[in-house]
This record gives sequence, C-alpha cells and structure tokens, in this order.
Amino acid sequence: MKGRVSRSVTWRLAVAATAAALAVTACTTTQERVPEAAPAPTPEEPSGPRVTITPEEGSSDVAPNTPVRVVVDEGVITGVQVEQIPSESESADEAGTEQVVSEGEAGDELEGTLSEDGTAWVSDWNMAPGSSVTVHATAEDEDGVESEAAVEFETLRAVPGRRLELVSNFPASGDTVGVGMPVIVNFDLPVQNKTQVENSMEVTSDHEVEGAWNWVSDQMAVFRPREYWQPYQKVRVDLRLDGVEASEGVYGVGRHRIDFEVGRRMIATMHVPDHEMRVEIDGEPVRTIPVSNGTADKRFNTTTSGVHLTMEKYESLVMDAATVGIPEDSPDYYKLEVDWAVRTSHSGEFTHAAPWNDQIGSADVSNGCTNMSVEEARWFYDHVLMGDVLETTGTDRELEWDNGWGFYQRSWEEWLAASATGEPQVTDGSGTPGPVHGEGL
Repeated sequence: MKGRVSRSVTWRLAVAATAAALAVTACTTTQERVPEAAPAPTPEEPSGPRVTITPEEGSSDVAPNTPVRVVVDEGVITGVQVEQIPSESESADEAGTEQVVSEGEAGDELEGTLSEDGTAWVSDWNMAPGSSVTVHATAEDEDGVESEAAVEFETLRAVPGRRLELVSNFPASGDTVGVGMPVIVNFDLPVQNKTQVENSMEVTSDHEVEGAWNWVSDQMAVFRPREYWQPYQKVRVDLRLDGVEASEGVYGVGRHRIDFEVGRRMIATMHVPDHEMRVEIDGEPVRTIPVSNGTADKRFNTTTSGVHLTMEKYESLVMDAATVGIPEDSPDYYKLEVDWAVRTSHSGEFTHAAPWNDQIGSADVSNGCTNMSVEEARWFYDHVLMGDVLETTGTDRELEWDNGWGFYQRSWEEWLAASATGEPQVTDGSGTPGPVHGEGL
C-alpha cells in the first residue's frame, strides 16, 4: 500500500511540471526561470495496533492475585508470553510430603484466555509471589502491520507465616483407587476465600464427569464426582495455589500435580440383619462373606448405615476404645489387637478378623465393627483398594457425611450447594467454574 501511493503521487506531479515547462517556451520570448515542482509528500509510516499491558512496566509489590491483561486497539492479539521467575525462597517446596508432586519450576509460563474478537487476553491463573514477571505481547492490524510490547514487574512476596501451603493429599500420585475415591487436600492455614481457592484446583479425568469441592473444615477441602468414578481411567489434579489469596494477606505458594488411576469397580453391600456382606467386582458377584456387626444396644456399638469408603488398612492393629472417646474406667472400654483391619469411618468402624466371635454369620455381637473369619478378613484386605465402596443398610444409626469419608451421604444437590462456587466443575480440562483473581482486580 505504501509503495503504490508513493509512485502515484510522484507521477502526477512530474506530468504537471512538464506541461508547465512547455507552456512557458511557446508563449514568451523572454527567458524566465521555471519554478520547481514541490517535492512529493512522504506518506507516514503506519504505526500498527496499540498494545496495552497491565500491570505496568516497573511496578513492584504487585498483588500476585492480580490478573495480567493485554488489550489491543485497532488490531488483534497474535501472541502473549508471560514468564515468571520466582525467587529461590518462594519456589522452594516446603510441603515435605511424599504425596505431593511439585509442578512449579523457575521460568514457569502463565496461561491465559483470548477474547472471542481477539482484542483482549487475561491470565487464567494467579502469579507466583515474590517473582520477577516478564510479559511480551504481539498484535497485528487488518493490513498485516505488526506491533509488540513488553513489560517487566515484580510481585509481592508471601510473608513467612502467611503463606498457604499444601500439607498432605489423598490419593497420592501413582495410587490406584476405588471408584468412590474423593480427592482430599489439607492446608497448613485456614482458608477464608474458599471460592478463589476452589477455582485454583482443577480435576481432569479420562471420562468427564461433574464434580464439586466441599470443605470439611477451613483447612480441608474434598472433591467428589456427582456419582462414582467410571473404572479403569486416569485422573489428574492440578493445585495451582501460587498467588491465590486464601485470606487477607495470605497467599498460596506452589503448584502441585497429582496423577492417580481408578481401578476396577468393587462394591460391597451389607444389610446388617442378614449377617452377610456381598462383594461385586465390575458388576459380577465374586464373594459372599458371613459377618457379625454391632450389638446395637448403645449408640457407640451400633454399626452405621450409609455409603462408606475404605480409607486405610492394617495387617495388625491395636483397637483402643479411648481413641473414640470411651475412657479406660468405663464399662464399655475395650482394647483389642486385631488382624486384617480395613477402616470405614472415623468413629472406629473397621472390617477385621475376629476369631473369638463364634456367632459370625448368625448374630450381631461386636462393638460396632464388622467381624469376619480370619480367612474372609484376609481376602477382603487383599482385594480392597482405598476408596472402594461399602454400602450398609439396616440399622438406626446413620453415617454422618463427615465421619470418615462419608461424602456420598450428601445428595449431589446438597454437595453442590455446600461448595463455595455453587457450580459443578466438569473434569474435561475446560477449567474451573470461576475466576481465581482477587475481587475488583
């Protein structure tokens, strides 16, 4: 466009100058100086689209939950790169738990979303506290003229004692779990801004489902799907804690990733008055186990009804009633050493071997646990995975939703309503339900 305009202007001016010269020669005998033609105007160089980046160049102590924004006038964005280099103290993983697989590395790039018309870009996640951040953006107008802009700034450091960190998580990376398995994360500090923290934790699975987070306490968040997981699939959890403001002045530190697999579908069902447990794997009956459950003459020894999830297992375990609030001087106190124990609640319920119980399969005489023969308890122990399902009916004591992993005791509607976002998270990799940035930023 520039070249064509220049040639056209020059040619018209040259023709006019030649005609003027001929007219002077034909009409007069006096020699007069022919005025020179005015020089051709030089077209202005096109400047290209204007790119604006915030935070601005040279900013310091930028709140890490501030979104990075790129806006273009008279053009579209063709590329944005955000590189953040945390200081050594900020990038260190201090969680100290083998369950955690750290993803955060110096030089991490920050992902973002481009608007439909291509004129605006906003970062998807928060920035790492105490980082040097470089943003480089390019744009192009309708004539193909390009422009670019770059800024550098620094984010506010997370103050020691006011840094939200991950303490532990279940499952761990590399685990194979049952179809009922929740995702459980425990933090070192209380979380007040639960919506932003929920939106910083993304779950992705091979077979997409709806799920949501709930908070058992201010320091413990739990994700469960609407229904049990489909078996035989991989699940990924991204905990992008960096920069999220958990409470006033408390910022998350670290990005963590958990990869686990859901194994076969094993469901155990037990109607207590029948004195048996039926086990199915992938929909096929595989075993019927004679059992003896709680005597049920008191609340503490009544086996709970509801959806239980298997939590942990022990080859050998000392069961001390004092751990569930029964003092040693109480007539109800007991202390037993048992084998092949599988925990199903926090109120002391296990399946385990009880060779002393001669009424297994015919009467309920236990302290609330599910008694089995040594052979059957060993079989169940060997085949069970963390997160397998035990559905129990037939007693007048209902499992509380927060007793152990009784999370399916809440209906899906109740579970969703209790989440901070109030919206489901779809595990298809499309992101979380809402923003992670600070309000008004």
